[in-house]
Amino acid sequence: MTLRLSFHGGAGTVTGSRHLLDTGRRRVQVDAGLFQGLKSLRELNWREPPYPASSVDHLLLTHAHIDHSGFLPRFVKNGFRGPIHCTAATADLAKILLKDSARIQEQDARYANKKGYSRHRPALPLYTEEDADRALRLLVTHPKGEDVDLGEGVSFRFHEAGHILGSGFLGVSVDRPGGPARFTFSGDVGRYDMPLHLDPDPPPAADFLVVESTYGNRLHDHDPLEVQLVKPLRDCFLRGGVALIPSFAVGRAQQVTLILRELMNDGKLPEVPIHIDSPMAVNATKLYSKYLDEHHLDAELLEDGRSRLFPREVHLHSSVDESKALNGLDGPRVIVSSSGMMTGGRILHHLKRRLPHRENLVLLVGYQAAGTRGRKLLEGHRRLRIHGEDWPVRCEFLSVSGLSAHADRDELLRWVGSAPEPPKAVFVVHGEPESAQALAFRLEQDQGLKTIVPRLDEEHELEPLLA
Repeated sequence: MTLRLSFHGGAGTVTGSRHLLDTGRRRVQVDAGLFQGLKSLRELNWREPPYPASSVDHLLLTHAHIDHSGFLPRFVKNGFRGPIHCTAATADLAKILLKDSARIQEQDARYANKKGYSRHRPALPLYTEEDADRALRLLVTHPKGEDVDLGEGVSFRFHEAGHILGSGFLGVSVDRPGGPARFTFSGDVGRYDMPLHLDPDPPPAADFLVVESTYGNRLHDHDPLEVQLVKPLRDCFLRGGVALIPSFAVGRAQQVTLILRELMNDGKLPEVPIHIDSPMAVNATKLYSKYLDEHHLDAELLEDGRSRLFPREVHLHSSVDESKALNGLDGPRVIVSSSGMMTGGRILHHLKRRLPHRENLVLLVGYQAAGTRGRKLLEGHRRLRIHGEDWPVRCEFLSVSGLSAHADRDELLRWVGSAPEPPKAVFVVHGEPESAQALAFRLEQDQGLKTIVPRLDEEHELEPLLA
């Protein structure tokens, strides 16, 4: 039999995860993410896949983050018609994120056409809300821990990944004459001992492990968040400034708001209004409350549901008019808005308003991929290009560690090492090249594992590795 694994995203980069398992009888794809960051990467979203989308029988979705799910509407538009398997919470989140992604792309295309800054005439969205709806109709949900038969000797199971609401890494089994070939696809691995989410389950025994490496060469800062946050925020508020926090709408926005409110409640920060300018964050919070009883979350921290996350002095903004009105407000106050890497959406309008003024603070609370505006800030750029114009960076900015939902290098090594037996080969993906190579080196040196860091569109014949 033929058994091939190929990598059409999340290879050589930290976004666009798409992995294709071909058994000769079934084609199963894991994730369908958007490329983000560098222009050369974003342009990959427009290319036709190197294989017909219609040739894929099943798609397994590890979680709803756009770098894992955001290509689904385009993939369906390209001809995919099979079921998209995910957990129930992932399905609920995907309904929010994919429709929002489509709206943002349609809005950005309209804005580009209005302002005339796109070199395309006219500028077109990658996909529309109608395309997103077609993809969402293909979602089929399964609980974690349940074996799902895909036919032709292929089955899979979701395990707790501890990354965001609904996230699950995959155990996949393929029948073959010499015994089953077993795969683990990590998706994104969460952290240990973090609020809001459970610890990741240990990976099951597998012949092949596909593991992310977002933080494969770094450790998270373990300084208490209070130490990192209190002085810069207090200084910003004393200046009468606005603290602008670009944040992922799912998980991160809820964590940040909870932490800020606790610091204010304890008197460590002055009481100032917190504005959540994100329809997704508002809707995602309702889902977090919905799934409390299904052990997806740390119920002790959220036992009071929505009121613990969004209590007094927290204002929720869903409409465009409400978002625009925020730009007319002076500080001190906090504005939490998507997206976390400042790649699109409402945060861009807030940046244009706040970047040029010294009293303000931009607080980065998550990973910033190469080519994104957040990475440019970290690299010292003093001007950011937004909507075809360059905007001066005169405000203070700060990157805070410890809030990431991704395991760092040591946590990834801990997770891989917790499997009951070592895999025959580890494919290290979903990381920038230096990060992936660094994690591969540590897995080889510390655990004696055979590692492979695939390049984009690289295919591997697996039968020789099973011999």
